Amino acid sequence: MRHSIPIGTEPAPRVSGRIILSKASPLRVGVLSAANIARAFTAGCAASPDIAVSVVASRDLAKAKAFADEVKIPRALGSYEALLADKEIEAVYIPLPNSMHAEWAIRAAEAGKHVLCEKPLALNAGEVRAMFAAADKHNVILREAYPYMSQPQTAQLRAWLNEGAIGRLRLIRSHFGILFTDPANIRLSPTLGGGALYDTGSYAVSLIRLVAGKRPARVQAVAQTDANGVDLTTIANLEFADGLLAQASCSFATGFHRQASIAGDSGVIETNYLNHPPAGGPAVLQIRRGIPATTPFEPAQVPDGNGFRLETESFARLVRGETDAWSGATPQESIDIALTLDAIMESAKSGGWVQVGD
Repeated sequence: MRHSIPIGTEPAPRVSGRIILSKASPLRVGVLSAANIARAFTAGCAASPDIAVSVVASRDLAKAKAFADEVKIPRALGSYEALLADKEIEAVYIPLPNSMHAEWAIRAAEAGKHVLCEKPLALNAGEVRAMFAAADKHNVILREAYPYMSQPQTAQLRAWLNEGAIGRLRLIRSHFGILFTDPANIRLSPTLGGGALYDTGSYAVSLIRLVAGKRPARVQAVAQTDANGVDLTTIANLEFADGLLAQASCSFATGFHRQASIAGDSGVIETNYLNHPPAGGPAVLQIRRGIPATTPFEPAQVPDGNGFRLETESFARLVRGETDAWSGATPQESIDIALTLDAIMESAKSGGWVQVGD
């Protein structure tokens, strides 16, 4: 259940030049880019009493102003640097192209801003570690955004896993595909960190990491690429040290599909792990508590919600000092996801098994 915190009127106190929010004030967020996903993020957070999206920055001031007018953000700035220098902003949301995440998350941390950054956190594990090191050094919080992790369906999934509802885990399959064909789309840009693996693939891998509770020991992958070398479809086999097996697939060349099955030695869980149900359909989460095919699946009745709002509210409570409030990926999970993506990328190029790094 979400606990709303009323909006206060007193200015937030400052410590060492950085704003520390009181529990009575909303988290004041600046959006670093006027990208399409920033529009959805702002709309999702608009009704929350815990979040105030106060400013948007773009390298084009006219674009920033047009965006601010459209989504009703109070202020617009003509550079990312101006946003980071804004003393009234406590946290930034980063929806920039993948190749820009590490630079601007580190610069935000250096400016004393908490950071909620879109997935993938960066293009390799080395960058991810550097980002967390910068956050630690400057005493701010950095988290990777996976809206589905904050959904009630994911909370119920975690509860079933924690209680051992399907016995010992044996096999996880996680798939996410969607069609993109416009060559101008940044998701297809080789210089901006495009490709299915970093986009839909990061979701598929993150779900496997969430369920397994650890990173795999080694991976083997195959990919189909376009003329620019950007992967359009990637399939990866993941092997864990304890014998657990998993398969992740991702694609920019198929109709929309997003589902996962988690099989144990005494049952099965199925889910579509959506970001924003009912957008894209209702939340699907069901469990078969038994081995025979005749054992019926039991659907879980879970509420829908906007994932941007849910994850950002939990981020706000974390910033306020509620250490158990965050419902998304932990720093270790983000590092493990990055290490796994690195290994999958390497294996897709070599064709062989690749050990997942430490």
